[in-house]
Amino acid sequence: MVVPNRRRVLVGGGPGIEVPFSEVDLSGGEQPVRLYTTEGPGSEPQQGLPALREGWVASRGDVRVSSRSMLDAAAVKGDRGTKNGRRARPEGLPSGSGRPVLRGEPGEPVTQLAYARRGIVTPEMEYVAVREQMQVESVLEEVASGRAIIPANVNHPESEPMAIGKAFKVKVNANIGSSSVTSSVIEEVEKLQWSLQWGADTIMDLSTGPDIAVTREWIIRNSPVPIGTVPVYEALEKAGGRPEDLSWDSFAETLTAQAEQGVDYFTLHAGLLLAHIPLTASRVTGIVSRGGSIMAAWCLAHHRESFLYEHFDELCTLLATYDVAISLGDGLRPGSVADANDDAQLAELATLGELTQRAWQHGVQVMVEGPGHVPLDKVAFNVQLQQDWCKEAPFYTLGPLVTDVAPGYDHITSAIGAAVIGAAGTAMLCYVTPKEHLGLPAKEDVKQGLIAYRIAAHSADLAKGHPGARAWDDALSRARFDFRWQDQFALSLDPATAQAYHDETLPAPAAKTAHFCSMCGPKFCSMKLSATIRNSASANGTSGSEVLAGVAPDGAREPEIESAMAAKAAEYRELSQGADGPRVTVPSRAVDGRSA
Repeated sequence: MVVPNRRRVLVGGGPGIEVPFSEVDLSGGEQPVRLYTTEGPGSEPQQGLPALREGWVASRGDVRVSSRSMLDAAAVKGDRGTKNGRRARPEGLPSGSGRPVLRGEPGEPVTQLAYARRGIVTPEMEYVAVREQMQVESVLEEVASGRAIIPANVNHPESEPMAIGKAFKVKVNANIGSSSVTSSVIEEVEKLQWSLQWGADTIMDLSTGPDIAVTREWIIRNSPVPIGTVPVYEALEKAGGRPEDLSWDSFAETLTAQAEQGVDYFTLHAGLLLAHIPLTASRVTGIVSRGGSIMAAWCLAHHRESFLYEHFDELCTLLATYDVAISLGDGLRPGSVADANDDAQLAELATLGELTQRAWQHGVQVMVEGPGHVPLDKVAFNVQLQQDWCKEAPFYTLGPLVTDVAPGYDHITSAIGAAVIGAAGTAMLCYVTPKEHLGLPAKEDVKQGLIAYRIAAHSADLAKGHPGARAWDDALSRARFDFRWQDQFALSLDPATAQAYHDETLPAPAAKTAHFCSMCGPKFCSMKLSATIRNSASANGTSGSEVLAGVAPDGAREPEIESAMAAKAAEYRELSQGADGPRVTVPSRAVDGRSA
């Protein structure tokens, strides 16, 4: 996104560490403001991004080159025409797809958690420390304890390291993905780049239908942020869409293939047990998780615990060889406020606490997913319970939506809950778009969802006192009070929209320096009047609070004070008389055909 007065800068850390920020140049003698950025350096889709972490991974000396089993010839050939209304996919794969596949040795985890436990500060940790304005020792401690994760598959060297944990900035995930009836590979890469532009910290590829592997390859090679998936979607596609035909062996093949591609975290609904399913019978909305419903169908068809639960330790050993983090899915999350905090949800959460500790035993990084639909009075309790039962593993929540009555506006109903749950300690928020419950989101829906969630996440950062959060707000507030319109636009989450709203009523170039907007006009601008009071007080050696309190410079009281106040009133009226109102803070100039 090209914004006047904004530029990408690289800030050095340790040797070979250069961390990108978006720096906003300000007028009025203000220092530039550096903002956390997720856009990456930009890429040409066919070429992909440079392998930023390739040398870091190789220098540790604990990975070996493995033959790639995922993208065989059949995966990249086939019909290039349209199918089910989908546009043709591009020929071949991005150039970065030719890199060798890396993996660690079985039983020797190559994870950021394993390194942190051994006291090893990795370049990824140094990178995160600079991004978050924290000491690297704090980053190491948070990762070693399991309170934070750095999703960084050794086969996704294009990623710019980031951390998910309550001690860090609240992160926002965006869901994209093709379906069996709409979208295409090209459209999904465009959605990726669009999501990055509006501040997505991670991307979940939830593609279904044909070309899942190829779509994901294009996304990963062009993504500077971690990529997550729900592997059961692809496994189900291979099983012909029949949940009962899924098996551990075929699922493990899918996990391996996606890990080789470079997926950074998997959502796995391993905590949904057979005994939990009857608890959903009395729910208003039953099981609303797509992955949860698939695993519930398998459990019922075989009348046994899911293969994810039974093979969880084997699964962890596999993921530790690539450093794929686990996002423990909430397959029984509530789909309505009526179902919030019910027996099914809490029974699964207790199991997720057990699985968290089992994953840590294998050196695997873990975060835990949460609801869903939760009324506002129950939001904080969800965080307290998760942090207790899951030993402070990072919490990752969808919203939550705090009411069910606003279809078409669920990005707002959920952002309200997201701000509250983020301030209470949730580490990452999964965005909701205006299309939630209604349809597959388009580009504008993605933008609206991300803007709503960036507001929620930043509000939580302010509440937590995260380094740099308040500085951003203060810089914009000073620009607003000083009527530095261009600085206001540049500091906004959505600069183009902010300027467009301003220019709807005051489009003339001179309006960009006027000391009023169209809301109050030139006569009744509160900030302009406030500035007049402040300037008057300064000229008389009095604080603004003393002027407002009616205290004269020498502390005089009635009747002297009444005379002084009357004199100042007459002075102000004389200064402010003009055809169009006060002329105290700016000289008269033409603005839209009028004098200001």
